Amino acid sequence: MSFDEIWAVPDAAVASGRIPGYVAAVRVRGHVEIHAAGRTAIEAGSPPMRTNTLFRIASVTKPIGGVLTLSLVEDGVIALDDEVARWAPELASPRVLRAADGPLDDTVPAVRPVTVRHLLTLTSGWGVGLESSPLITAMMERGVFASPMGHTIGADEFIARVGQLPLVFQPGEGWRYETSMNLLGIVLERATGRTLSELLAERVFGPLGLADTAFAAVDPARMAAAYRPGDDGALELTDPPDGRFARPPGFEQLSGGLVSTAGDILRFCNAIADGELLSDASRAAFSADALTPQQRATASDAFLPPGASWGLGTGVITETGAWGWTGGTGTTASVDPSHDTVAVLLTQRAMAGPDDSPEDFYGAVEAAAQRPLS
Repeated sequence: MSFDEIWAVPDAAVASGRIPGYVAAVRVRGHVEIHAAGRTAIEAGSPPMRTNTLFRIASVTKPIGGVLTLSLVEDGVIALDDEVARWAPELASPRVLRAADGPLDDTVPAVRPVTVRHLLTLTSGWGVGLESSPLITAMMERGVFASPMGHTIGADEFIARVGQLPLVFQPGEGWRYETSMNLLGIVLERATGRTLSELLAERVFGPLGLADTAFAAVDPARMAAAYRPGDDGALELTDPPDGRFARPPGFEQLSGGLVSTAGDILRFCNAIADGELLSDASRAAFSADALTPQQRATASDAFLPPGASWGLGTGVITETGAWGWTGGTGTTASVDPSHDTVAVLLTQRAMAGPDDSPEDFYGAVEAAAQRPLS
């Protein structure tokens, strides 16, 4: 089976200068290939992309965090309906805004406690939105708004600052992106007395042999530079290979802090697709739609467009059963059981809008799955 028509999609982006380079890893009906093209930076003479080039995978971290959480649930360390205040008193007795765009002091008490399930499904009431509001302004001022480059404050300071902010809706009655997963990571650390690095090494990375995945580059010499498109479309450097991800972060973020390779992400996705790590029931719950219609209705289409929803730590496509997620740094991974495909694409171009969607890449993977074997 030839994957040339798949590679042609990101190859065109390299040729046009839209991205400096990429590494992609695809499995179609059991056939696997990892392909690298372009360079690790925009400067002439920069090293070429290689299959083991390291990328900041941003929110592709979230499904890995979901699997870690379910592993701990299976072993009875935590339960999905445990109240998080047991380990995080900063999150006890939160206040809730009367109106999402209202002043921060116009609140009512929460009618129920926040649980592990609320954090994992992003339905706690803490999270980011794209609108302007006093709450969003306060999150930015306090340094707890979402950032693919991570946060400079420590975990205890992060959870304290978030806990002082009101919820945008009652726990379990809406959906809000990002922040809950970072709170969840801190809760897991406190519940186990171990760091996320230790937990992931024991429960995910070690069993799967993911030697290149960590919260900092295992070999900064293999890191690609990170860019964002400027107002004129030209790429602007946001993090050099020896930058923020070349050393341990302020705290390990479950929402988007990992560095990895296309091969490692493919191995992780294959493992869940093939029945490794978790029980059948946990894997089914992980990739099933976990949102009620009410919760889904509050989500911005920018995060969950029509036909998409959220499971236990991962995005899901309700019609096909596909699952996976896309990171703001230009990374994406998806498992589509309806076509027997697993696809990973890692680039250095930050997501800046709909034009940066990976849908063309996934369309090429789906087309390859529909061709007869040769």
